[in-house]
Amino acid sequence: MQKKLFGQTGVELARLGFGCMRLPVSDEKDPTTIDYDQATAMLRLAVDRGVNYIDTAWPYHGNSRTDPGQSEPFVGQALKGGYRERVYLATKLPTWLTSSIKEMNVALDTQLKRLDTSYIDFYLAHNINNSVWPAIKDQGLFEFLDQALKDGRIKYAGFSFHDQYRLFEETLNSYDWSFCQIQYNYLDVNYQAGRKGLELAAGRGLGVSIMEPMRGGFLINHMPGEMKTLLYSVRPDWTLVDWALRWLWSQQGVGLVLSGMSTLDQVKENLGIAEAASPMTQAEIETLERVAGYFHEHIKVNCTACGYCLPCPEGVNIPKNFSYYNDYFLMDSDEVRDRSKMFFNATTAENEKFSNCVHCRECEDKCPQNLPISDLMDDVAQIFN
Repeated sequence: MQKKLFGQTGVELARLGFGCMRLPVSDEKDPTTIDYDQATAMLRLAVDRGVNYIDTAWPYHGNSRTDPGQSEPFVGQALKGGYRERVYLATKLPTWLTSSIKEMNVALDTQLKRLDTSYIDFYLAHNINNSVWPAIKDQGLFEFLDQALKDGRIKYAGFSFHDQYRLFEETLNSYDWSFCQIQYNYLDVNYQAGRKGLELAAGRGLGVSIMEPMRGGFLINHMPGEMKTLLYSVRPDWTLVDWALRWLWSQQGVGLVLSGMSTLDQVKENLGIAEAASPMTQAEIETLERVAGYFHEHIKVNCTACGYCLPCPEGVNIPKNFSYYNDYFLMDSDEVRDRSKMFFNATTAENEKFSNCVHCRECEDKCPQNLPISDLMDDVAQIFN
């Protein structure tokens, strides 16, 4: 698989990275129940085919952002047998849980034990946004990173970002970062850090890793029929995943693309595309711009189904409600919209529905997209009630 230097780090990374946020589980209602056999087979196949960047984080596959999830221990186990030496390992400081240098050190040391490794290659300050940033930088983040770099517990320091461009630029200017991670796809060119942030970071020599290349599967699972027909008329040999990944690899400044794969078939598809992809033509790029324009006209909620908002104290399945809500507006006829409403009511348990929202706003403090979730639930109610 094609590899290139990741910014000015001197590290050569494959164009595709393995994200461990959406691993297969044995119980769909319990995100902590990672199917170790299937997930290990997926990760090791990716490494055997050339993937050399593995990304995880403290809360992945957990029941809340407070308690450590099961993704880190899984990764530590899956990389045994010589696989750890073949990859660059990335995880993230849970910035919302630490309020001092001492607590940051405790978190990092705990993660080293959970991952069963003596060092982290790429360590990120997780989920930088306007609510986290003012506190974490005043609590000693930079001193902590300096010390962790000096004593060898981490090799490169970076940050993952979920907020407006202005804060991205401020964050970038605040420290001698080696890399950053941003949400970017053909729909989010002007969202959060966006293309402007990508160009700024890459222009300064930072490696840039891309998360949400398919918006948590939204660009694959919710493609309107009219737009799907358009894409297949241009490239009948490409899948929707082809379009999403090839577009990113055609963008200047993109260092690697993280894909959160949930099945072995998805791994094989992503690997095949990564091994064969060449830059898109201008005509192909313009076709995707038409698709993006359609989405922008119809989509109502910028939810990526990351699940950070869960669990809701009242049991509301927030991502599921927003998924059906967006789908309703993407439908191209009243008849199909009516079927969508019936399907929502038939497949969604009563305790999961919008009607159980009490506007406590606990979810809003955790949402990396900064969505006004409680107010949006009122909008969902207007359609599905």
